[in-house]
Amino acid sequence: MGDVSVADALRSPARLVVVEAPGGCGKTFQGANYARDVAPSLGNGRLLILTHTNAACDVFAGRTRGLGSRVEIRTIDGLIGEIAGAYNKSIGLPADVGAWARREANGYAIVAQKTAVLLTQNPMIAEYLACRYPVIICDEHQDANADQHAIVMSLHAAGSRLRIFADPMQQIFNGSQAQAVASEQRWTDLKNAADHFDELDQPHRWKDTQPELGEWTLRARAALMAGGQVDLTAKLPAGLTVHYADNIASQHGGFSVAQNLRAPIYAMSNGRSLLVLTGHNDTVTSLRAFFGRRLPIWEGHVRNGLADLIAHIKVHQGEPVELARATLSFMAAVASGFSPSAFGNCLVTEVQNGCAAKRTGKPHLLQSIGRHILDAPNHQGVARALERLRELVEKESCFAGVRIHHPREFAEAIQLGKFEDADEGFAEIARRRTHARPKLPNKAISTIHKAKGLEFDSVMLILCDQKNFSNTRASRAKLYVALSRATSKLMLVVSRGQSTLLLKI
Repeated sequence: MGDVSVADALRSPARLVVVEAPGGCGKTFQGANYARDVAPSLGNGRLLILTHTNAACDVFAGRTRGLGSRVEIRTIDGLIGEIAGAYNKSIGLPADVGAWARREANGYAIVAQKTAVLLTQNPMIAEYLACRYPVIICDEHQDANADQHAIVMSLHAAGSRLRIFADPMQQIFNGSQAQAVASEQRWTDLKNAADHFDELDQPHRWKDTQPELGEWTLRARAALMAGGQVDLTAKLPAGLTVHYADNIASQHGGFSVAQNLRAPIYAMSNGRSLLVLTGHNDTVTSLRAFFGRRLPIWEGHVRNGLADLIAHIKVHQGEPVELARATLSFMAAVASGFSPSAFGNCLVTEVQNGCAAKRTGKPHLLQSIGRHILDAPNHQGVARALERLRELVEKESCFAGVRIHHPREFAEAIQLGKFEDADEGFAEIARRRTHARPKLPNKAISTIHKAKGLEFDSVMLILCDQKNFSNTRASRAKLYVALSRATSKLMLVVSRGQSTLLLKI
């Protein structure tokens, strides 16, 4: 088992090959090399690579450059949306399936469920897709839900050869316990159904930097998978530092440590590169303040705040007060300081009153924001209101406390005003973002979830405590994902007062 046997299995005539691939053990290398070898031999068909994130699409695009139309790289939601869009009337959805999915609660899950039923009841559609994609590589398949998995297996039943890579220890699962059990069962069933099952087991990510750290990471994965603890009391490998400090912040999502315990944390942040990881979005914002706003937040590709803003605007177009409230909610998602008490309630009240009263100071400036929404109670008015807000943050002292933590998302909300239709604008902005392939800065703060698939020279994990890592399957996976991102240096900031059961300290 290992590199050679996996490479041979991928290139075999087997119709279903399943590979368990721990992070850093060469999964992308194996998948991309197989694609380069096989794609030219498929005649009129294309090799399809299905991922779960746009970041993974970017990585595979770089590794398969030069193959042109021989290889098609898609997110699985993107493929499902294309199928659903082509047969939208048959499954009772509007023509713009993507826009509908963004607006509806659990929209993407509903589209996947309807598409799975469509392919089951209409095997000719699956057969057409199998002819178009005779070979499919499924990346990070542990993140596929039941319907996404059913869609892939429908294509397999119709004739597509599948090469599935997955790591059950990288599934950061947010569903119910029953869904988690069902996911584990799907993985077991998939391995049993495979014509060939194999495992990657060589820590290539660390080979040229910190091989000891790589071996330790795989041992940590094995311990977490078996329900045990990661031992921090034994001799630590080169590259791993454990710093003990408790979070003394009183507010929810806040982060702070005692003054005498900050030096090692700040020292690591002064290096040339660093990715700071944490478990929750609220803590990301607090960490930015803790580091004096020297480290930007990694925004990734997803724009949940902007998607929610557009959905609210579509429902409440023509209602200025509701759009003012939507603007306030959007600011809470991308910034701090523009709180209801400091700004938002006043803005909503001014819009409610038509921004007609004579005001001075901050209320007068808020009226200059609100008038844009009153003049155009749609996405364009909101975009102009946000643009005015950006001007005020830059120039007015009473807005100095407003901090934009997600500048790209904030800028894209303003760009939305250039489009006649909000949904079309969002789709075009997302397309441009995908094409531009935003790169991770040399230093950044990120949630663990957004860091999936990334690797970085130096990583700091804050905070290893009971709040971030309870003794659940999801927390075990989350901890392993965090541990496996660093190639050279890894610092764990560990709590003794609120210790997690996943670490032996």
